[in-house]
Formats: sequence, C-alpha cells, structure tokens
Amino acid sequence: MQLWARDIDLKELNDKATGTLNATLGIEITSFTKDTLTGRMPVDEHTIQPAGVLHGGASVALAETLASWAGSLAVDAERFHVVGQEINATHLRAGSAGQWVYGTASPIHVGRKTHVWEIRISNDAGKLVCISRCTLAVLETPGRYARDGERPGT
Repeated sequence: MQLWARDIDLKELNDKATGTLNATLGIEITSFTKDTLTGRMPVDEHTIQPAGVLHGGASVALAETLASWAGSLAVDAERFHVVGQEINATHLRAGSAGQWVYGTASPIHVGRKTHVWEIRISNDAGKLVCISRCTLAVLETPGRYARDGERPGT
C-alpha cells in the first residue's frame, strides 16, 4: 500500500524551495518510493562549519526538510498540514566538502495526530553520516471547513 495521499511531482516540490532555507542550503528532493522520500544536499560553503566539514545543523535541516515534505505528502492537504514538533540527530562521521550527502525519510509511525520519521543521511560512498528522528504534529488547516467562523468540533 502506498503511503502518499497525492501524486508527487518532484519539480513542483523543488520549485517551492525558491527563496527558502532549502534553496540556500541547496537541498533537492530527488526521488521517492511507495513509503520513502529521498533528497540531497551539497557539502559546500553554505553547509560547512569553520573546520571545513558538514555542519551538524545543516544535516538537521536536511532531515527536517525530508520529514516535513514526507509528512505533508502523507496527509490530505485540503484538510491538514504538518509542522515539526521534535527532532534529534546523531552525527556519526564528517561530511567532506566538495561532496554530497543524501537523506532518506522513512515512516516509523503515521497517525492521525502525529508522524514519526527516521532520516538516514549518507555520503557519496554510501557511509552513514547522520541518523535523525523527527516528530511532526498533524494539524487541521484552519478555515478550510469552518462554518460561521468556527472550526469543526468547537
């Protein structure tokens, strides 16, 4: 069974990054399967720390980007949206400048109110650089189904 609530258009997802942190960091969504979403990010002047290796915060930004996109694609966008609630990351090895890192978000739990995603980030050689877990809150989109200015159930 496919997880996604709608068709995925990679160009559309990447075009929405214009003018955002994703564009600044060079994050691109590259592929998907029936229940994973994959992207990449360059290890360059925008994503390294002063020591010349991948900044841990850049890895976390990639992880949350992938989890958030995956979560948003897994809900009915007419009724719901997702927001990051908690993220953690364990950095296992340095990402080297001039290379790319690749992240894949996989669902651990996809519920009505929360999602938990695991994001594994690897380098060009396929070695694990970082493993992250991101919890998303699933929220009702305000105003879509409201009557007389009230949210359903209020």
